[in-house]
Amino acid sequence: MLGIIFGVSSVVSMLAIGEGASQDAQEKISQLGSRNIIIKTVPPPEDKSSIGQQQTLKEYGLTYDDAERFRGAIPNVRVLVPNRRISDQALYRNSRVSTEVIGTVPWYREILSLSLKYGRFITTTDTHYKQAVCVIDDKVRNELFLFDDPLGQNIKVGGDYYSVVGVVSAQKDIAASELQGGKNNPEKERGANTGKIYIPLTTARTRFGETSIQMGAGGATLERVELQEIIVQSRTIDQVLSTRRSVQSILSRFHKKNDYEIIVPLELMQRAKDVQRIFTIVLGSIAAISLLVGGIGIMNIMMATVSERTREIGIRRALGARQRDIVMQFLSETLILTLCGGILGMAVGSLIPILVTYFGQMRTVITPGSLVLAFGISAAVGLAFGIYPAYRAAHMDPIESLRHE
Repeated sequence: MLGIIFGVSSVVSMLAIGEGASQDAQEKISQLGSRNIIIKTVPPPEDKSSIGQQQTLKEYGLTYDDAERFRGAIPNVRVLVPNRRISDQALYRNSRVSTEVIGTVPWYREILSLSLKYGRFITTTDTHYKQAVCVIDDKVRNELFLFDDPLGQNIKVGGDYYSVVGVVSAQKDIAASELQGGKNNPEKERGANTGKIYIPLTTARTRFGETSIQMGAGGATLERVELQEIIVQSRTIDQVLSTRRSVQSILSRFHKKNDYEIIVPLELMQRAKDVQRIFTIVLGSIAAISLLVGGIGIMNIMMATVSERTREIGIRRALGARQRDIVMQFLSETLILTLCGGILGMAVGSLIPILVTYFGQMRTVITPGSLVLAFGISAAVGLAFGIYPAYRAAHMDPIESLRHE
């Protein structure tokens, strides 16, 4: 019975952990937008011929011309969002917090499904007149404005002051490398787990410029990057992959250096589902082995029971019990044993995900289907491993059974 309890609890808990991990990954990916194609600037690989040579200015990455090419050459593009991303600190009175400043356009909130908590987002007027306004997220508000109303206050970022006009909910930071199962890259994840400040793209271009100083082992170098990111949204979900191919074709024509990466949330979502399916199969196989061991244990117990109750079987047969009555007797006893083990296993299996969530801070989801599946498996094990002992009991010779001591 212990084998059944462990096997069923393994099925329930493993399915709950797998489902939780799957839903968590898919939720993160869906925040990126299933119709979106995200193109990011990445530093190009070092040219071997330039090693040892001092390079004063490195130019790479996405440009405003790329955005115009996407807009003009790809008919499936519904909307396009160019972004500048700058890591800097924000100050308000005596409070200081590290943030990621995002220079963007008014429709960024719609594309990324940002939830506006109060105030407003960036408008076309802000963009046109390069207004010094900003929208902050919950993380920045909690760090800088614990007791004050942030709307209308001025915060200092990079030597300039910006008036807070709105507050949005914090986006969950999603590292593309994490979603793709690769190693974490600190450069790619720059800005992760920090608050975000949104300002008009034109303001960011004017006040921050496009050239920055990067400190490295070989000294300081100047880097010029126009855009850190361009988000392209296709008109329909069916056009996502064809739009991706068009984007790839344009970039490969105008970017000789490999200084960009393309992330398609739709592909990541499909990949996450495939991984989850493999994960479920592996965990299910482990649980099946536990159930097999448990079932064999129950069959041995029932065989011993049949041997101990041989005289009882002979008496029942002598009083007129048919073979099928003996089969039903032992089969029902096996079923009761395994179903009791299954119910206890479901209780234990439901407790394990709660403990995992509480202590491991890991999302788990117990679905009704997993409980039904676990209950059905315990019943199937009872039937499968109870048939042989019941058959042995039913086919005993009544006279020999009565003589059994």
